[in-house]
Amino acid sequence: MIYKSYQVEENIDLLKNNTTLFFGENIGLINDFKKKIKEKNKKFKILNYVQGDLLTNNHFFNEIKNKSLFDEKKIYFISDVNDKIFELIQDILSYANDEKIYLFAEILDKKSKLRNYYEKEKKCDVVPCYPDNELSIKKLVTNKLKGFEGVDTKVLNFLIENSNLSRFKINEELEKIITFFLNKKINIKDLEKLINNNENDDVNILKDQAILGNAIKTNKLLSNTHLEKDKLPFYIAIINKRLNRLKDVVDLSKNSSISEAINTLKPPIFWKDKKEFTDQAKIWDRHKINKALEKTYDLEITIKSNAEIDKLVVFKKLILDLCLIANS
Repeated sequence: MIYKSYQVEENIDLLKNNTTLFFGENIGLINDFKKKIKEKNKKFKILNYVQGDLLTNNHFFNEIKNKSLFDEKKIYFISDVNDKIFELIQDILSYANDEKIYLFAEILDKKSKLRNYYEKEKKCDVVPCYPDNELSIKKLVTNKLKGFEGVDTKVLNFLIENSNLSRFKINEELEKIITFFLNKKINIKDLEKLINNNENDDVNILKDQAILGNAIKTNKLLSNTHLEKDKLPFYIAIINKRLNRLKDVVDLSKNSSISEAINTLKPPIFWKDKKEFTDQAKIWDRHKINKALEKTYDLEITIKSNAEIDKLVVFKKLILDLCLIANS
């Protein structure tokens, strides 16, 4: 059974089968589903595996095959899966009875054997986890902050703008907000101090200077900015968010000025970012934006398909490419 992610978010009990495949690039959403499964099955022991564990030894297979009626209840999480595990999963499911087995993958294209199997088999559930948009982030924030005072349009817009549409990032920020404002009204002034907003975020500064085409500052920032390879999907999401917002302005400014187009954006550009964003909008056209988005898309595919690649090197090349495109 194929479910929309929002359906399962609202009701995890929709997953009636004992095995479910979650796949997609929205790692934050996949992590949320893992938490929901754990909360629902507190009496079960959670065993975590990665695909390599199953491919290199028979421990998991033997445990399923030789399970005793007196064994404690267990749930199996198998992460980082792809088609290499397809035949093994078929064998495991032929032996499994009431064991709950959850698979977690990143991108599985429509030709994927594993994806097709889970989509067609009645005994399997599948939940695609595609990137969040402004509406889904707004819904997430509204639900998490339900009952808190001061959650108005200004607060919501600020949080959405600073999330870069990354569920992983917004969840981190919401944890801080819930703790800090537990016994006080949420206000934008304290919120700005609490959140790592664009002004204080080194990666955002690096992104802005590259998109402005400022080669000297970009090269200096590349030398001084601390980058973590595990956060590359988040960094790319930051860039994609800015490029897509610039694309919106290009489209809107066909019948109005750039300034008027920017003022119509929803959610609005945060006031501290408005000058830089306006300067960027003046030098980026649709051709440049599409070329840059192709670069970010290619990088996403590269880092997900090639585990041996130096992720920080190729990300730094992307930043320099953005600077070159801005000046082209």
